[in-house]
Amino acid sequence: MKKLILVLSIFLTGAVTAQAQVLPSVQFGVKGGVNLTSLSSGGSSLSSNNRAGYLGGFWARFGALGFNFQPEIYLTSKNVDINNGSSTKSSAKFTSIDVPLLLGAKVGALGFGGRFYGGPLLSFAINKDNNFGSAIGGATRLDYKDSNFAIQVGAGVDIQKISVDLRYEAGLTKQNYFDGSTNYKTRVSLFNLSLAYRLF
Repeated sequence: MKKLILVLSIFLTGAVTAQAQVLPSVQFGVKGGVNLTSLSSGGSSLSSNNRAGYLGGFWARFGALGFNFQPEIYLTSKNVDINNGSSTKSSAKFTSIDVPLLLGAKVGALGFGGRFYGGPLLSFAINKDNNFGSAIGGATRLDYKDSNFAIQVGAGVDIQKISVDLRYEAGLTKQNYFDGSTNYKTRVSLFNLSLAYRLF
């Protein structure tokens, strides 16, 4: 009898897991987090000399057959050091509207699980030549000609309606930075750690 109950429990768990991964689903939520220059600095990833900015915005997830497509849009600030060719470095701050377009897979069921994903990121800078409204317009039109490109890869954990994500972002194109006297170009690469909440 105990063996029969065990077999039935395993079968039902497998059926629920398969159903959760096969049936189409649509989710939407909000997220916020921090950009990090490295995974650890002086024993703490969240120490002040390791924080490189913030991010906040919205995400959507369309899933079926265990795979999902997750577009996002968020405002982000990225602080990086630029080597100006000598022994000194200058600090640059980039504010932008970022649009990651991620493909991934999920394991788990009943509100608990892990995700793995990766994909391109379009970044629309906000500066004196391109304000918040024009950056949002470019992002909603996915106007790639006015964007910087990056690749994001990462993993996340889902616990009911809450998700925690850790990603690495590698810049593919160089962003312009003017420090008042010299115009620099630099690729922005960093980690970001975010907390997301599913609204529906």
